[in-house]
Amino acid sequence: MNETIRTQLAHRTIREFKAEKIPREVFEQLMEVARRTATSTGMQACSIIRVTDPELKSKIAEVCKQEYVARAPELLIFIVDQYRNNQIAKEKNFYSENVRDMDRFFAGFTDACIMAQNVVTAAESVGLGTVYLGSILNDSEKICELLKLPEFTFPVIGLGLGYPNQNLQLKPRMEMKLRVFENGYTVFESYLDEIKEYDQEMRTYYDLRDPGRPVDSFSNQVVNRLKQCVLKRQEILNVVGKQGFDLRIK
Repeated sequence: MNETIRTQLAHRTIREFKAEKIPREVFEQLMEVARRTATSTGMQACSIIRVTDPELKSKIAEVCKQEYVARAPELLIFIVDQYRNNQIAKEKNFYSENVRDMDRFFAGFTDACIMAQNVVTAAESVGLGTVYLGSILNDSEKICELLKLPEFTFPVIGLGLGYPNQNLQLKPRMEMKLRVFENGYTVFESYLDEIKEYDQEMRTYYDLRDPGRPVDSFSNQVVNRLKQCVLKRQEILNVVGKQGFDLRIK
């Protein structure tokens, strides 16, 4: 096993970081990794907002409802960015409504996800800890406002980076036979039977956010998650539309 795979298999979400700053040369290496990330049809339709203003960090943490976000030494927001290429086309005297279509939106969305993961892999390889922040989508319209995002852009995922200040237990995962299928989707007769051992294993995992007790079984977590509802996340397509993309919903 090489060092890259060993590091990936040891991935943990880090929420508490040391006050130590990431050296400039290390950060620049991460941005070079981001720059060289695979991108759909070579269009590079995603960008990164580096949040350094403490007040802005705090406001984003409020959207996330996670106060530790404000303490991350580095906070990056990966965004769909079709604005730049549209401006390039305009300067070439080409105007098209195609920039609004969902194909281009999802190309930028996918680019942003791949870029974020590439940065995470690189960051962890040099001893940094990372935390993904899907919680920026608790209020995507507010994030657009805070980051002054123009039309044809949209926030995809946040990422906190820094030197870890906690030592976490490796979180259990279900067996890959439930997630890797050959030549088509496999439906199991009883999923509770299939995850029985995994359910039990999850009861031995201690999340440092609540260190006094183990987490609940995975099956109970599924039910509890489905009970939860964030209204603004349900209305996220409305914000995508406000950012200039044509949903073409029939």
